[in-house]
Amino acid sequence: MKGSSALLLLALTLLCICGLTRAEDDNEFFMEFLQTLLVGTPEELYEGPLSKYNVNDMAKSALTELKSCIDGLQPVHKEQLVKLLVQVLDTQEDT
Repeated sequence: MKGSSALLLLALTLLCICGLTRAEDDNEFFMEFLQTLLVGTPEELYEGPLSKYNVNDMAKSALTELKSCIDGLQPVHKEQLVKLLVQVLDTQEDT
């Protein structure tokens, strides 16, 4: 779990550093990215939320490893992450 948490933190940090989470539209990007990361495939990441960005091979490798860590979580933990994402999405719709 420590490894997957560290990778997730790294991914979130990279998103912030790259300036991908600047405005409300970027909030939608961020939520779509997290949703796809939790329940999608790496290919869906590249075809969906990352489609307008040039994702180099090293970043693709890191995302694939991160996705593998998330997929390796115990089902109950992954379920809780999905529930948390749903709560956040519901909150976003209310604002």
